Amino acid sequence: MKNYKKLKIWQQGIQIVKMTYEVTKCLPDSEKYNLVSQMNRASVSIPSNIAEGSSRSSDKDYHRFLEIALGSSFELDTQIEIVLELGLIEIDLVNNLQSNLLEEIMMLQSLMNKLNVKQ
Repeated sequence: MKNYKKLKIWQQGIQIVKMTYEVTKCLPDSEKYNLVSQMNRASVSIPSNIAEGSSRSSDKDYHRFLEIALGSSFELDTQIEIVLELGLIEIDLVNNLQSNLLEEIMMLQSLMNKLNVKQ
C-alpha cells in the first residue's frame, strides 16, 4: 500500500481545499448552492482522487484517477476565473489559490508522465 499522505501532490491538494473554502466564504450568499458548492466539491476531488488512485495496483488505474484530479483542477481554475469575471471576488483573495493550483496541475501532469502508461 502506498502512503498517499506522504505525497507532496496530495499534501498540496489538501492546502488547495483549505484555501478554496476560505475563498468561498467571501462569496455572496446567493452563490451558496451554485459556485460555492461547485468550487468546494472540485477542490475536494483533487486530493481525494490522488488518494484513491494510490490504492490501485496498476499504473494504468492510478493514471486514470490522476486524470480525474487534473480535470477537477481545471474545473476549479475555471470557476475561479468565473468569480473574477463576475466581479464576485477581488483578485488579491485568489492569487495564492491560483498559484498553488497551477503548481498542483504541473505536479499532476509530471506524475502522470512518469507512470508507465501507454496512451
